[in-house]
Amino acid sequence: MYRGPPILTFAEIDSTNLEARRQMDAGVEGPLWITAGRQTAGRGRRGRNWQTEEGNLAATLLLTTPKAPIEAAQIAFVAALAVSDLAAAYVPAPLVTLKWPNDTLIGGRKASGILVESTARPAGGLWLAVGIGVNLAHAPEDVERPATSFAAYLIGPPPPSLEALGILSSAMEHWRGLWESAGFAPIAEAWTARAHGLGERCVARLPAETIEGIAEGLDADGALRLQLTDGSLRRVTAGDVFF
Repeated sequence: MYRGPPILTFAEIDSTNLEARRQMDAGVEGPLWITAGRQTAGRGRRGRNWQTEEGNLAATLLLTTPKAPIEAAQIAFVAALAVSDLAAAYVPAPLVTLKWPNDTLIGGRKASGILVESTARPAGGLWLAVGIGVNLAHAPEDVERPATSFAAYLIGPPPPSLEALGILSSAMEHWRGLWESAGFAPIAEAWTARAHGLGERCVARLPAETIEGIAEGLDADGALRLQLTDGSLRRVTAGDVFF
């Protein structure tokens, strides 16, 4: 039996994150899941389009937090752990890894995306909209990073989106509760245990430059530490990383 936050379901919508914004404007504080069978204007990180085909999961968790914006942004790592738990419920767990900052990979290919947006509350603190897209049945083609779906690893059909959301919600409540009670340290430890590419050479495309180095691990705030070719260390707080 489902015991998580309420779920608001749409057959089709422009974007679950946009609906979260409308719910915020109406004064809803959550936690509330918003999901849709199809999005017509889904968005990913850095303004990219996010395709939601029938059979995939598109959902946004709307909630409030008293945390400051920098600390609140850590919820992207919380969500990544929850998505990786969802993936491991259906495909062999050793195939599931996390790529900085919050991509869940299956067999080294991207299977999900997370977009966190925040808005200041008049009463203080923040609204958070944690948008999550998971390739259950279909993977996009002609994308910069190779993608895959749960279906590619299953003999039978992929899970229905609401079934998957139930598992995701339960995992999200677990990791969010740990984050709120114990801080970011246990989240960073769990993320590192599932990390893809640590110790390997990578290219980081930052807003104003592209750098190369060895991915060493997470800093205490979630930044990625890179050791550059000259031996210096560089903290990456925003950008795309390719291994």
